[in-house]
Amino acid sequence: MNLILLLFIFTLAAFLGFELIAKVPSQLHTPLMSGSNAISGITIVGAIIATGATKNDNIATAIGFAALVLATINVVGGYLVTNRMLAMFKSKKEGK
Repeated sequence: MNLILLLFIFTLAAFLGFELIAKVPSQLHTPLMSGSNAISGITIVGAIIATGATKNDNIATAIGFAALVLATINVVGGYLVTNRMLAMFKSKKEGK
């Protein structure tokens, strides 16, 4: 019964997330992604705690490690995109 409830919550969250992101204009997408990097940083801390809390459960450790890797990729990618966006607004004085 718990598995069905968790799958329902996951499906609802995925649908809601897709609908919210689809409604964001492209001009606001990158600044909002920059703000979401802080949330992903919290996810990294939670994944580290979850990975270290399970000593004898290999599956839970593997899932925690996968969450840690994916959250780290999300944070690094978000900061790279934000840095690239901010570089577009710098003036080009080298050519003058």
